[in-house]
Amino acid sequence: MKNAANDASQTQRTATSAYAAARNDIARLLDVLDMELAKHDERAKADAKNWGFAGNLQKLRCDLVDAVAFIAGMDRNEVEAFLDDAA
Repeated sequence: MKNAANDASQTQRTATSAYAAARNDIARLLDVLDMELAKHDERAKADAKNWGFAGNLQKLRCDLVDAVAFIAGMDRNEVEAFLDDAA
């Protein structure tokens, strides 16, 4: 007969495994984002007067600035300043 406590401990996720799973998902999502950006580029080129495509990228940029600020423990303005320095 199986021990229920043993089964539960075997299925519990550790912080290390949860981190690894999330990190893997993030890497995959970044790959998908790159592929989707390439598709978006083509649609934007085909409809160059459509400001909606620029708006889409501005929204995505805003979300990415927030994500970088979060993971880096920075203020959003610091990330914006970093981007301004690179321009």
